[in-house]
This record gives sequence, structure tokens and C-alpha cells, in this order.
Amino acid sequence: MNVLITGGAGFIGSFVAEQLIAQGHVVTLYDNLTSQVHPDGAPDYLPSQASLSIGDIRSRDDLLPLVDNADSIVHCAAAVGVGQFMYQPHHYMDVNVGGTALLLELISKRKKPLHKLIIPTSMTGYGEGVYRRLSDGNITRVDVRTREHIQRYGWEPIDKETGGPLEPVPTPETAEPIAHNIYALSKRYQEEMALSLGQVYGFQVVCLRLFNVYGPRQSLRNPYTGVLAIFLSRLLAGQGPVIYEDGQQTRDFISVHDVARSIVMTLESPTLTSTVMNIGSGLPRTILESALSLAALLDSRPIQPEVLGQYRKGDIRHCFADISKARQLIGFVPEVTWETGLEELIAWAKNAPSIDHFSQVANELTNHGLLEKT
Repeated sequence: MNVLITGGAGFIGSFVAEQLIAQGHVVTLYDNLTSQVHPDGAPDYLPSQASLSIGDIRSRDDLLPLVDNADSIVHCAAAVGVGQFMYQPHHYMDVNVGGTALLLELISKRKKPLHKLIIPTSMTGYGEGVYRRLSDGNITRVDVRTREHIQRYGWEPIDKETGGPLEPVPTPETAEPIAHNIYALSKRYQEEMALSLGQVYGFQVVCLRLFNVYGPRQSLRNPYTGVLAIFLSRLLAGQGPVIYEDGQQTRDFISVHDVARSIVMTLESPTLTSTVMNIGSGLPRTILESALSLAALLDSRPIQPEVLGQYRKGDIRHCFADISKARQLIGFVPEVTWETGLEELIAWAKNAPSIDHFSQVANELTNHGLLEKT
């Protein structure tokens, strides 16, 4: 099968390429090699068996021949960046929504139907995850917290009907996406557009809602990358990881190897039809625990994290995946343990270029009114 991977030189796309090639597929990588992610150009880890075409996801002329030649497409190309989307809304919508719309238009005009389109989307669309009321056991949802909420009730969400305490539980795909930040909206629109046009033009679309992906090749020089890479950049610079709120907020961390494997399993499944699936570990871990684990593995005398007690507007408190649907439909079960994944990440980071940009990002968030003391 000829597989086109947009964003193929990136963190996730490159691992997908390796696994597809190992399975005997022919792979084409398409990437704009943006300087924020690839300051030195094409990375040396790209598999030699894959062909690389350089171009923007919004370029019709560059993208058209690659789309026409592909049997299936894995659409990883996207603008990503922690917090950055809040003050660059046009760029994020242009790339994530506009680029996906162009890709879908080109697919719809193909002479032969596309076999399958896989889009890694995001759990950010859920906003806060699903909660259970402690009072009666019923499931409920809550809005993203505000500064006023935190000042009055503390860090944890409360039930908006009773004011009582809540317990976070796994979030299934049936949970309504209620987040309204720019990045979450852009990924939600990707899903809705793709599923709609796939139904109209008769090609399969599978959207994989990825939770917090980590692993080697996640840029340690990109100041807007994932939280574990940001922590590592600080630690490698001899600085303590900086943690917002009280550090007890939880995330669902999933190894990039498991994510790539889920994409290949989705592509090769003979029975899977158009759908949306969560891809995560199914296990919540606190941000403070994550920072302490990295620090302990990196150094025999670990640097202690700095817990600021500050709040980033729009940040959620808890969300972790219910992965039963992926287990049922494609047999997906995470294989990389937390300890093994962190050890691999650290081993890679010790020899990777790293720059601590935390202060730069914090200043930008503050200047745009997105970082607050409570």
C-alpha cells in the first residue's frame, strides 16, 4: 500500500513511517520542516526507505500529486503549541482547518476512492474530562475553571448543580466535546469535516483522539512542545521544572511508540469503518509526579520542581482516556510502561539539542493576559 504521511518528518509521523515500512508499505513523507520544530532542516532520523517531499499543507500544487498517488493517508500535519494558539488564532485555524479542508477537497476529486484517511486529532476537544458525583454516583460534566472559581472553591472542579465534590473517571468518545479554545476547536473541525466528506465521497475516515503523547524526537528546542519535553529542557539546563497550580492536576501520558502502533493497526484493520477512537494509556498521572519521576531518573540528586500556584487560562484539571473502544475495534492495548517510556525519553534527551525557553513562553503568556496568580 502507498501511504502518504503529512507532517511526516515530525515527532509522531516519523515513527508511523518506520512502522509502516517495517510492515512492507511504501511511504511518502510530506512536511514543511517549520523552523520552530526543525531548526536544522530535515532530521537525520527519517527512514531512508521513505521519500520526503517538502511543502506546506496549504499548498494545492505541492499536495495534489501526492494525494493522487496515495492509497491511504495519515494526516499528521498540524500547528501545535502549548498556549501559543491563544494568541495566534489565525495561524492555527489556517493550518489545521484550512489545510485539512484543502486535503479533503483534493481527496474528493480523486479518480479512484481513497482507501482510508487517518487523522490524529486531540483529547483537548473534551475540555474537562468526565466526573462522577460523590453524592449519588451520577456522571456529570463541568466547565473549564475560571479565576473566580479557583479563588472561591480551590483548584478542583465542583458539581455545578449541588456544589459538591467530584471524582474524575475515564472519558469515553461519547462525551460531548465542550472545549472552546482555538486549538481544540481546530481539531474538532478537522474531525467533523473529514467524517462528513468521507461519508459523502465514500472513503473511510478514522479520527484518533490522542492524549498526552511523549517520547524521543519530541523537540527539546521548541518552547511550545509537550509538558514532559519542557520539563526535560529545564532539568538538562540545571533548572527545576516549573509547575502551574498545585501540581495535582492529572494527564494521560501515552508513548509515541504506542500511538504509532495504533495508527498502523487502524490502517491495516480489514473490518474498521469510519469512527472516532481515544488513544491513551487510560491511567491518570499528576503533573507533579511526572516532574519528580523525570528528575529522579535523570540525576541521583534530583532537582526539585517549583510549584508556582499560578493558573493558565483555559487549562483543564483532569482528563484521562477510556480506551475500551480502541481495544474492542482494533485490539489496541498500550505496551510501553511509564518507567520504560521515561527511561527511553531521558536516554534520547541526553544527546539531543536542548534549549530552556520556559521564561520566554511564560513572559508571552503573561503579556497576553493568559497567566494569572490566584
